[in-house]
Amino acid sequence: MKLVSLMMILVMLALTGCAASLASLGTSKATMGYTTAIHKELISLPPPETKIVVAVYKFGDQTGQYKSNSTATTFSTAVSQGNTSVLIKALEDSGWFVAIEREALANLLTERKIIRSTRENYQQEIKEQKKEAPPLPSLPPLLYAAVMLEGGIISYDTNLVTGGLGVRYFGVGGSAAVRLDQMSIYLRAVSTLNGAVLKSVSTTKSILSREADLGLYRFVRFKRLLEAEAGFSTNEPSQMCVQEAIEKAVHDLIIEGVVAKLWNLKNPDDMKHPLIQNYLKEKQDVEVKVKVDKEGNLVVKNPSSEEVKYVKEGWKKSE
Repeated sequence: MKLVSLMMILVMLALTGCAASLASLGTSKATMGYTTAIHKELISLPPPETKIVVAVYKFGDQTGQYKSNSTATTFSTAVSQGNTSVLIKALEDSGWFVAIEREALANLLTERKIIRSTRENYQQEIKEQKKEAPPLPSLPPLLYAAVMLEGGIISYDTNLVTGGLGVRYFGVGGSAAVRLDQMSIYLRAVSTLNGAVLKSVSTTKSILSREADLGLYRFVRFKRLLEAEAGFSTNEPSQMCVQEAIEKAVHDLIIEGVVAKLWNLKNPDDMKHPLIQNYLKEKQDVEVKVKVDKEGNLVVKNPSSEEVKYVKEGWKKSE
């Protein structure tokens, strides 16, 4: 009986705490925005010799995925459709690029037409009043880009990993479940001079969802049933995951361009900067080099492991 009373008190405290948490969620203030794990590395890259003018027409969702729902049909997309704005913000934060407006180019051109029309009407009215019209400065031309950035979210895979566990003993128990999704982003730099693809990078981000619950189901006395349950779930917002993947892609594209001498560092000695060296080491660990020996066997050399040779029997250590 004492155990049941103690359980009831603990459950009531848990429910009270949840109610207080839910109440506080409704009174939170707006913040400046979410800072990703890669953001500090992006804004800490060494400065460029000259900022690159880039144009982004559209960086969209190319997956065609919709939110998974087992109970009803939904037409909500799995990821945000405003990824161009996220990419432009990442380019601005990096300090390496000058992004020019291209997604709303029609609106920009319309506004410039309105400016020209207003000026012409003003000068016409002055002439009709037989007054000398003051000279108006000409409308400056639009900036043009040396590089275009293309790409998008090319995959969104759900339920890559699912699992859970649970236990129940004499009406008291709980369970936990986990699900892992994954998205991939490709970003490429295209020369506006000849249309050549200068560099292309890809990034992948996992999206983790977790759920846990606790329940009590027991007769405390004759015809008196006690039933209580509590639970919570956490889901990584897909938009924040998209933002982190895009910032990682911009980070990688900058370093790839420096290595390929597409653009230069303000200080050439910054090539030894820890952020650049860490990326080069990460890339070296991911890529696997393949060569052919004198016997015609494929030999794979991975910097993090020993050489292995592929022969008819299968893989084995290279002697």
